[in-house]
Amino acid sequence: MAKVNAGAALLSLCLLLACSAGGTKAAYVDVEGTVRTEVEKAIKSNPGIGAALVRLVFHDCWVNGCDGSVLLDKTPYGTNTEKKAINNIGLDGFNLIDTIKYKLGDGVSCADIVVFAARDAARYLSNGKIAYSVPSGRKDGINSSAAAADAVLPQSTFEFQQLKDNFAKKNFTQEELVILSGAHSIGVSHLSSFQDRLNDTTATPINDSYKQALVADIEAQKNSQNTQDPIEKNNIRDMSLKFQNDSGYDTTGVNTAAKGALDNSYYHANLQNRVLFKSDWVMRTDIKAGGDMAEYMNNATKWNNDFAATMVKLSKLPAEGSTHYEIRKNCRVTNQNQGF
Repeated sequence: MAKVNAGAALLSLCLLLACSAGGTKAAYVDVEGTVRTEVEKAIKSNPGIGAALVRLVFHDCWVNGCDGSVLLDKTPYGTNTEKKAINNIGLDGFNLIDTIKYKLGDGVSCADIVVFAARDAARYLSNGKIAYSVPSGRKDGINSSAAAADAVLPQSTFEFQQLKDNFAKKNFTQEELVILSGAHSIGVSHLSSFQDRLNDTTATPINDSYKQALVADIEAQKNSQNTQDPIEKNNIRDMSLKFQNDSGYDTTGVNTAAKGALDNSYYHANLQNRVLFKSDWVMRTDIKAGGDMAEYMNNATKWNNDFAATMVKLSKLPAEGSTHYEIRKNCRVTNQNQGF
C-alpha cells in the first residue's frame, strides 16, 4: 500500500472548530471519518457514485491541479465552468460533495474533500485492497473554464502518442497512463464518447461479437433511458450474462460476481478487445503498454498497489492558474460570488 506523508494525513483527521481565548482546544470534527462515512453511505444507496468520485478527482486535478475548480457553477468571471466541458459529460458526485462540506463546515477546503472522497471510494470499491494516505491542506481556486478543461483533459478519441504526450505534460509516465486507465473497470460512458468505435472498425477494430451485442443493447437503452445518447457500463464484466455470452467474453481470471468492483478486470477486457474507448484500445498497439497491461491482468495485487501510488501522485498535483485561493463556504461558488 502506498504511504505518503502520514503525519500530514493524521493532522487532517480532526479539525479544530473553535478555541477558547486562551487557545485551548474546544471541539473537533473527525474530518476523514466523516468523509468515509458519507462516501460509504452514498455508495450503498447508489453504487454508481463510487465510480463518479474516482473520476471526479482526476477531472479536477488534471486541469488546474487539485483546487476544487471542477465543482464551481460560477466564478467572478462567468458561468462557463469546467462542468460544461465536453470532456466532462456525465460528471457526477457534486451533491455528495455538498453534503460532506455541510457536515464539515468552513474549515475544510472543497479540494480536500474531493481528494478524500475519491480515496475512500477506491478503498470501498476494491474491498479494502486499494488503500493509501494523502495529505490535507489544499485550497480552492476561483478560476474554472470549460475551454481550459477541454484543452487539457485526455479525450476518448486520442491516439496513443497523444495520450503519452498528455500525461507527460503532467509528469506522468506511460506506465502510469496504463495504471490509471484501469479505473475504467468501473463506471459508465455516454454513447457519444465511443460512437466512433462503432462507426469505424477499421481504424480501431472492435471485437465483432462485442460490437453486435453493444449495438443491440444501445438500442434498448435508448428506449429505456429515453435519450439518443444513453450510457453503457464501461466494463463488460458488469453486463448481463447473456451480453457476455453473446460477446464471446472469456471470463477466465475474472470475478464476474464482483459487479462494480475496482479491480484489474479492465485489462482482461482490453486485451480481448472488448472495451468502449478508442483511447483504451490504442494502448494495445504499443509493445510496452501492451506488456504492462498483460502484467496487470496477471497480477492483481501489483495493480492495486501501483494504482494506489499513482492516485497519491495525482492527488498531489499542485494548484495553478488562479489569482488567489480560498476555502470556499459553498463548493459551487467562490466566496466573492457568495458576497463573503
